[in-house]
Amino acid sequence: MPGELIARVADGVSGFDPAEWDACAGADNPFLSHAFMCIMEESGSVGGRSGWQPLPIAIDGADGRLAGVVPAYAKSHSQGEYVFDHGWADAWERAGGQYYPKLQIAVPFTPVPGPRLLCRDPAVAPALIAAVEALTTQNDLSSAHATFVAPDQVALFEAAGWLIRADRQFHWHNDDYGCFDDFLGQLASRKRKAIRKERAAAQAGLEIVHLSGASLTEAHWDAFWHFYQDTGARKWGRPYLTRAFFSLLGERMADRVLLVLALRDGVPIAGALNLIGGDALYGRYWGAVEEVPFLHFELCYYQAIDAAIARGLKTVEAGAQGEHKLARGYRPTETWSAHFIPNPSFRKAVAGFLAHERLEVEATIAALDEMAPFRRG
Repeated sequence: MPGELIARVADGVSGFDPAEWDACAGADNPFLSHAFMCIMEESGSVGGRSGWQPLPIAIDGADGRLAGVVPAYAKSHSQGEYVFDHGWADAWERAGGQYYPKLQIAVPFTPVPGPRLLCRDPAVAPALIAAVEALTTQNDLSSAHATFVAPDQVALFEAAGWLIRADRQFHWHNDDYGCFDDFLGQLASRKRKAIRKERAAAQAGLEIVHLSGASLTEAHWDAFWHFYQDTGARKWGRPYLTRAFFSLLGERMADRVLLVLALRDGVPIAGALNLIGGDALYGRYWGAVEEVPFLHFELCYYQAIDAAIARGLKTVEAGAQGEHKLARGYRPTETWSAHFIPNPSFRKAVAGFLAHERLEVEATIAALDEMAPFRRG
């Protein structure tokens, strides 16, 4: 490890001083804040029998304050990551190895790109990577994975010899629009008309409200919990987050929450949860108890665009996957993960797979970008 820096492994984020953690994490990405990480732990969404055991890896500076930290977890499965390595696990175990537990550097259940090496002093970053490698090898773990790595940190992992994996999401970009119609004006005529029809159909007979800060109540979280449970049961078999998570989020981070609800006769029938970043709106969860045509697109995509324009935010990140976002003005965007695999033969096999996969991802992004609904010329 570079210099005289010594890493330590903690048993959770809650034991760190909030101001020191946030000085390393920065203020832009709410998911990396001390408050959000602690909410995950205190609500029981991670820890216990969740398969996500918090193991943050920290380095202190000469002044005794936190200089850098990695939000790491010991994982006993590959659920809730959105970067899929189930095939790797199967291959390793067929060869007689034990893939789990593995080390995961991530925000649990959250496919939002951001820094994974949280540093008050950028010079500490290589030491944090070395600490992750040491923890992995000393405990005979199969691998360590940093998922949804901010683009400006990918080179740090690559320089340390980690394998880099590419994938894609769909993000909306605000070109200094004054209103939603300004954005529509950049689309081809046929696409503009289609979106207007979708919005009219989705909003018919409904009231749509945006809630943040003190306007959020436990009644709103009760309603959204029902929506979230329905979506979670259909997508994952069981919801990842506990009911307590939402109450704590409203209690401690209400000003960074944007909850969009659709009401019929004053009763919530659907909702979408967003978090507000320094320059981005992050769409997270959605659900409904009534089927309404195009309501998913309205709450998750169009209302998010409205909110981003109103707040002067530069992007909307609407979660993982979803090529249907393309027709709604969301552009394909490359995302990155980094993987440390100590076993040479296993590493070689994974490296070959990733090289082929990256070519496919690059070609797909280029093809999708050509299909974007924006006017040409």
